[in-house]
Amino acid sequence: MSAVRNIRMLTRYNKWANTMLLDAIASLPPEEVSKKRAAAFGGMSFALAHVAIVDQIWQAHLLGKDRGFKSRITDSPDSLGLLTDKWNEMGDWYIQYADTMSEAQLNEKIRFSFVDGGTGEMSRGDILIHVCNHKALHRGQIGDMFYQSGFRPPSIDLPVYIRDAFNEAELS
Repeated sequence: MSAVRNIRMLTRYNKWANTMLLDAIASLPPEEVSKKRAAAFGGMSFALAHVAIVDQIWQAHLLGKDRGFKSRITDSPDSLGLLTDKWNEMGDWYIQYADTMSEAQLNEKIRFSFVDGGTGEMSRGDILIHVCNHKALHRGQIGDMFYQSGFRPPSIDLPVYIRDAFNEAELS
C-alpha cells in the first residue's frame, strides 16, 4: 500500500462517514441539533460549524491563500442545511485534491500560521491526514450527543465503510 492510495481512501472514507452522520442528524428533531450542551463546542450545530471552519482553514493553507478566519469557532452556527452543504463541498474538494497528489507532492512541506498565533509546517499528506482525523474526532463527539438525546448514531467505522462502500478502483 502506498501513501497516495491510503490518503485517497481516507478522504473517501471521510466523505462517506460525514454523509452518514449528516443524514442521521437530519433525521433528529431540530431542537436536538441546536440544543446547547455541556459537550464539544456547546452542541451539535456548534461542532458542525467548527469542523466547517477548520476544513476551510486547511484548504486555504494547502492552496497558499489567506484563510479568512480569525477563529475556529462561531457564536452563531449556520443552519443544518448550510452546514451540510459546506461539509459536502469540502468533502468533495479534499477527495479531488488528494486525487491530484503524487507521492512527491504529498511530501512537500507547507508553512502556515495558526489562527491562534504561531507558525507551523506540515507536509501536504500530513495535512490531509489531520483534516480527516480532525473530523473523526468530532464525529465521535457528535455521536455521544446522539446518545445524550436518546438516539443512536450511525455505524461509521472504517471496517463498515470498507464492507459497504469502498471501491479500490476509484483510487487509481
